[in-house]
Amino acid sequence: MSVNFKPLADRVLIEPTQAETTTASGIIIPDTAKEKPQEGTVVAVGPGKKDEPTTVAVGDKVLYGKYSGSELKLDGKDYLIVKESDLLGVIS
Repeated sequence: MSVNFKPLADRVLIEPTQAETTTASGIIIPDTAKEKPQEGTVVAVGPGKKDEPTTVAVGDKVLYGKYSGSELKLDGKDYLIVKESDLLGVIS
């Protein structure tokens, strides 16, 4: 996937995973009751700070804090831009 956006410093651009629309038993979850997703895929990475290069790479699946980052809409898709320090971990 190619996005015409390059984060600065230690920022990371994430495409959040879609929230579940039904439960395992088949119950449909209304939009008002959906949880904000807390995991996503890294789409773009900044170069890092001086003497602190970024440790995540494009394509990594990551977990981030519930209220971290800023929402961004590019080319009709929703993204989240966060500082690398706001990432909780990489899912392997």
